[in-house]
Amino acid sequence: MKAAICELPCKLDPLGAEWERLAARIRDEKAELVLLNELPFGDWLSLSEHFDPGQAEASIAIHEAAMASLRTLAPRVIASRPVAAGDRLANEAFALVEGRYVALHHKHYFPFEPGFYERAWFHPAMPGFAVHQLPGARIGVQLCSELMFNEWARRYGRSGAQIIVAPRASGESVVKWQAALAMAAAVSGSYVLSSNRAGREGRMTFGGRGMAYAPGGALLAETSADDPVTTVALDFELVTAAQQEWPCDIPELPPEQAGMRS
Repeated sequence: MKAAICELPCKLDPLGAEWERLAARIRDEKAELVLLNELPFGDWLSLSEHFDPGQAEASIAIHEAAMASLRTLAPRVIASRPVAAGDRLANEAFALVEGRYVALHHKHYFPFEPGFYERAWFHPAMPGFAVHQLPGARIGVQLCSELMFNEWARRYGRSGAQIIVAPRASGESVVKWQAALAMAAAVSGSYVLSSNRAGREGRMTFGGRGMAYAPGGALLAETSADDPVTTVALDFELVTAAQQEWPCDIPELPPEQAGMRS
């Protein structure tokens, strides 16, 4: 399977010339799977620590306006978007499979700090971390900060995920993200693909650098400002092998040993 990762600029307009140029670049890669970054269109809502219903509705609308264009990118397209969820939003990872919308996952772990006041805006309305069988691959999702909770990557691997997709909107420092992505690949035995937001918005600078890691944790490819879209070839026989080897083959602790002691 040929998969594409990317870094996309802030405040992207799905009807604008910049998106059209990037979309054409993505289509030219002729990938079978395209991964976009977290909440790729419009304003980054979490710059504000206060929920605003009008801004929330505008973000829902601009992501909905992008759907027609996204369906032209590849047979399988994965990203996230805001959806209404009671008094806040949910950050919903989704796939477009031959144009058909499939809800995959709601983000569960939210920071609350300058640039990332996500807890004010989002909560999950779809529980759990499920593996989804899409045509050609079994997929798990970890949305941005969820990568820091490595137990879910291990669980995805033990549930047979061949790819973990990790759309991000992260800052300029990449050290923790490189470590988290590599460890997710190592403990799951899966490919780990991540695309990121890029550029300056308000006082926040998003760091770009989409990254792809092989089963076992080796870096395969990364994007840059000069090369914002890149592709990798995925060989799922390598996933099968990695998930039968160390550390993936280490059994879970029995319940009587798994409890924490003070």
